[in-house]
Amino acid sequence: MTTHVLILCTHNSARSVLSEGMLNHLAAKLGKDVKAHSAGSAPSGRLNPFAIEALNNAGIDTSAYRSKSWDEFSTDGAPPLSIVITVCDSAAAETCPVFFGGKGQPVKVHWGYPDPSNAEGGDEGKRRAFELTRQAIGYKMLQLLALPLDTMDQGALLVALNDIARS
Repeated sequence: MTTHVLILCTHNSARSVLSEGMLNHLAAKLGKDVKAHSAGSAPSGRLNPFAIEALNNAGIDTSAYRSKSWDEFSTDGAPPLSIVITVCDSAAAETCPVFFGGKGQPVKVHWGYPDPSNAEGGDEGKRRAFELTRQAIGYKMLQLLALPLDTMDQGALLVALNDIARS
């Protein structure tokens, strides 16, 4: 049974998109039955071009990606979510979305990343920041994929995901 993971950030334009791309890419490479989705509480309607560039440079096809609302994941026909991860940087006083979900309650965890859109150094500084963020996200996604997701109960999964958050 597919493990569906929803990654949230307010605007669904950068960090959540990087996370969706990395988790789907790594799951496919490792033969894991995991499907990532991303959304925002206030989607911008556009994807950050530096996020798309970082994913494309890593060999990830982003042609079907779009900025979307989390409302899509609370309707009939939405995938049954097992995990919801917020990726905004609460340390930077960003308001992180809180997802209430639809049927059944997924395990919820926060993995904050600073917004690479705010990097200094012009376009090259932003490119560097997006690439470093992509790599950091990829490291956590590899740890998630190493978990025995199909045999873990929600309590054990929450503990493991919080351990990954601290790594």
